[in-house]
Amino acid sequence: MLRTVAAVLLTLTMALSGQSFSADPTLSVITPRGAQRGTEQVFRFSGARLEDAEEIFFYEPGVEVVEIKPVNANVIDVTVRIAADCQLGEHTAQVRTKSGISDYRTFFVGALPTVAEAEPNTDFGSPQEVALNVTVDGVVDNEDVDYYVLELKKGQRLSVEVEAMRFGQTLFDPYIAILDSRRFELSAVDDSPLLKQDAATSVIIPEDGRYIVEMRDSSYGGNGNCRYRLHIGSFPRPVIAFPAGGPAGQAVDVKFLGDASGELTRSITLNAEPGEQAIFVEDENGLTPSPFPFRVSAHPNAFEVEPNPGFDTATPIAEFPASMNGVLQEPGDVDIFRFTAKKGQVFDVELYGRRIGSPIDAVMNLYKADGGGLAGNDDSRGPDSYVRWTVPDDGDFAVRVTDHLGRGGANFVYRIEFQEVKPTLTAEIPRVARYSQSRQQVYVPRGNRFATLISAQRGNFGGELKIDELQLPPGITMIAPPMRANLNVMPVVFEAAADADLAGALVDFRMRPVDENINVVGHFQNRADFVISGPGQSLYVWKDVDRLPVAVVDELPFHLEIVQPAAPIVRNGQMQLKVVARKKEGWDEAINIQFPFRSPGVSANSQITINKGQTEGLYQLNANGNAELGKWPMYVLGFANVGGNAWASSQMATLEVAEPYVGMTAQRSAVEQGQETEIPMEVSVLTELQGPATAVLLGLPHNVKAEPLQITNETKQLVFKVTTAADSPAGTHKNIFCQVTATTSSEPVIHNQLGVTELRIDMPLPKPVAKPEAPVAKVEEPKPAAPSAPAEKRLTRLEKLRLEAKEAQQGGGEK
Repeated sequence: MLRTVAAVLLTLTMALSGQSFSADPTLSVITPRGAQRGTEQVFRFSGARLEDAEEIFFYEPGVEVVEIKPVNANVIDVTVRIAADCQLGEHTAQVRTKSGISDYRTFFVGALPTVAEAEPNTDFGSPQEVALNVTVDGVVDNEDVDYYVLELKKGQRLSVEVEAMRFGQTLFDPYIAILDSRRFELSAVDDSPLLKQDAATSVIIPEDGRYIVEMRDSSYGGNGNCRYRLHIGSFPRPVIAFPAGGPAGQAVDVKFLGDASGELTRSITLNAEPGEQAIFVEDENGLTPSPFPFRVSAHPNAFEVEPNPGFDTATPIAEFPASMNGVLQEPGDVDIFRFTAKKGQVFDVELYGRRIGSPIDAVMNLYKADGGGLAGNDDSRGPDSYVRWTVPDDGDFAVRVTDHLGRGGANFVYRIEFQEVKPTLTAEIPRVARYSQSRQQVYVPRGNRFATLISAQRGNFGGELKIDELQLPPGITMIAPPMRANLNVMPVVFEAAADADLAGALVDFRMRPVDENINVVGHFQNRADFVISGPGQSLYVWKDVDRLPVAVVDELPFHLEIVQPAAPIVRNGQMQLKVVARKKEGWDEAINIQFPFRSPGVSANSQITINKGQTEGLYQLNANGNAELGKWPMYVLGFANVGGNAWASSQMATLEVAEPYVGMTAQRSAVEQGQETEIPMEVSVLTELQGPATAVLLGLPHNVKAEPLQITNETKQLVFKVTTAADSPAGTHKNIFCQVTATTSSEPVIHNQLGVTELRIDMPLPKPVAKPEAPVAKVEEPKPAAPSAPAEKRLTRLEKLRLEAKEAQQGGGEK
């Protein structure tokens, strides 16, 4: 199932005082799906609300816009000029309109001229004729099979590669085959470890004649979204590189394996910094359409020496740390390397196999030199292995590699890197919807604000983080307090001047530790999920980008403000946060308000609504008993229908979380239905009150009442007079508590869950049976009155229970 943004077929325009307001654009697909470099190409961008497009963001260099031409509200034609040296493969584009920034989508750049598929070409006997070294732009419909025929000479290399699933439009698993005119199969390929569900193959033509390339879905499915680009040519098409990496800044001799013409060797100069580099293979007949992923590391290469299946025959590593390279050359092959390490060294041990286009499903284990096991892993990185390992002692150790299913072959290449553990940092915008790019951009309305959360992933360090100085579009400013050491998320508010130009940029968003002794810089990352399907909602196609799109967009007809609280919210308390909406004259739609950033221990509902005809709303915030104390940044984010949802935020305000002003403890109490009782509470005033506080007993059952009381700085005890009715429910009623409302700067400070207690309501005892009248007793002379008894002492809970038990025993004896 491909996650696409559904096209919106209707765009509403609201004219207010000569102004119109729009909402976010969406981009669903770019067609055709690719073009030849060194040419001009008209791409059609289809989606919704694209007619006011002003700019196309390209994440990769080599493509520039010549013209943007609206076709209708949802479609634009973009003429681009592709540089002759533009890198081949996947490129990423995003539309900036006057009202927002779209999703990003991909297209492909190739080296060969493009020809269109011409139906009918579904009959093997009537294939479409094409020349060698072209790219066919086609579609596979349901049960469709496309055939292409070429005239070739003996000894020529015929290479075929398809781009299909990589387009990220739908679950399309392509199948390609090369056949001769008698329909004998020279090669057939479905999936490829290098290209995943897409496929590539090459053959040497055995004799002069006509040769047919077959293209279809592997299960004979298909639909209008099953587009493909089929590269047919004499270009080299190996399937794996060995070694699959090398030391940074050096030239490495690389063997490319799996091409029909045999092994190819090239010298590749690597980037100066460790990471990953895309490399291509070129010869006199052309260039591979897709690159090989190639590792760039900080350490020298080491190579296995066969045979090395045992600890006594292990390949020795002279210089450690090193990157170990090998091939499981045949089924059942086992490779072992021996090295010397020092106690206390810590390494991230990464085995690269599937990630470099190898079919291997590696199992990696670390041992002492004598074979004693230390650590191991199978699939921590998908099919690849990973383990963090601390060297236990000075001495010799071994690392062992095999395939999980015991497979092997010439293409079963692997690479093991012992990477020193260093600080790592990445930043992103948390997703607000699954499989969606919604609000993964920053678009600030003129004279208004937009806010987002930024999350950070720290690795191997801790501490506060800050955002670097950013090259934002002119007219935009950023308010970003540091991210606290115990959090991985922070709020950021962007403001645009009222006269800011409508413009945008792909921003290199960077974060770093506040502590300058920690040397790490984190960059923005975002992933778009393109194709998701079974089993288990597996992600098949995605695209990662490393810059944050930021733009100034048209003004909106509403602004949001938080009325800055003058009083704090206390632990186990609540606050009614006031939000004010300023609506443009003539515009009155509902605004939905969210409270995205919540400091630890503070919660709130998902959203509130300021309805039509209203300009204010109250957002209830709650703090639990462990809410982290201090002053915290906060904002609200709102959206309204202005022809589609459009977003704006409030200013960055401050929420203070404080200790409760008052503490209370209560005794449990009991009462018969229809009677009265008391609930006494001991009171501790913890913070001087600015005036009397009101205490209300909450959680009482039906028809049980207690009048509010007041607390002053001198109050030590409260006694709630509790009345019940004959139908008050019998039983033990828990979670009865006191809510206290104090005031600070004339604003309420609400305390909940104070003096939590229980109230037991009993049914009345049965009335005793009447007894026969006793004889009249002799009247005695009155005795002198006894002295008055002292004031009744309040019984404790235990004393009350003893008294009740005694009365019940006496009542039971009267029969």
